[in-house]
Amino acid sequence: MKNKFHIYFSFVLIVFVLFSCGEFNKILKSSDYELKYTKAMEYYDKTNYTSAQTLLEELIPVYKGTDRAEEIYYYYAYCSYYLTDYALAGFHFRTFVRTYHSSKHAEECAFMNAYCYYLSSPKYSLDQTDTKNAINEMQNFLNEYPESNRVDSCNILVDKLRAKLERKAYEISKSYFLRNDWKAATPACENFMKDFAESPHTEEMRFMIIKSYYLLAKNSVEAKKADRLEKAMVNYLKFVDLHPSSQYLAEAEIIYKDCERLKNERTKPK
Repeated sequence: MKNKFHIYFSFVLIVFVLFSCGEFNKILKSSDYELKYTKAMEYYDKTNYTSAQTLLEELIPVYKGTDRAEEIYYYYAYCSYYLTDYALAGFHFRTFVRTYHSSKHAEECAFMNAYCYYLSSPKYSLDQTDTKNAINEMQNFLNEYPESNRVDSCNILVDKLRAKLERKAYEISKSYFLRNDWKAATPACENFMKDFAESPHTEEMRFMIIKSYYLLAKNSVEAKKADRLEKAMVNYLKFVDLHPSSQYLAEAEIIYKDCERLKNERTKPK
């Protein structure tokens, strides 16, 4: 009995699919554009975005310059979005805003363009070009629509994107330090401090700057040693002022005293 039910259900499903495909192909071949428009909206409402997109794409040039063109392109952009082709959806949302800047949908599409960039942003360990583009697009939206009710959402998304950039910068800086590549670690840590001054990792970064300059000085040629020792000492003084209770303070102090010793040794008369 159970097998008979499965066979019957499969048969009904096949018939339904064949009927649906036949109906869609009939609509596609039709020259009745009003029918195509009506069916495209029906497919869209039923979340059949592939069929809706196919029909709407055909209707775009047909209705170009008419009152209906804006609506067709609006739903066409959303078809790509719901089909998770965010790069293409973002392109269509941007095109919509440029083409229909005075539309009631312009603000929404401007936000959706930025949001598509956000959705395209990869995990922190990968290339972050799309993340940076997403932040730029979010900022463009905020500049264009400062009174929008989407401002708070934008700011939340920007914070998430910046957190991803912060983590990538942190991991890169720390990896240089752990690999004893102090020449690369010092500028990486300094750039991190400039870009993410409010980060919870700033204390660790400041300590790594001190230690990197110190170890770099110890392994430098004489001509570069004095400058690097001085930078380690200057950064130590800033560190003590900013983090008087740091877990790294004891080690930082040992480094500072050894920097003083090395500096004094260099200035002693021979």
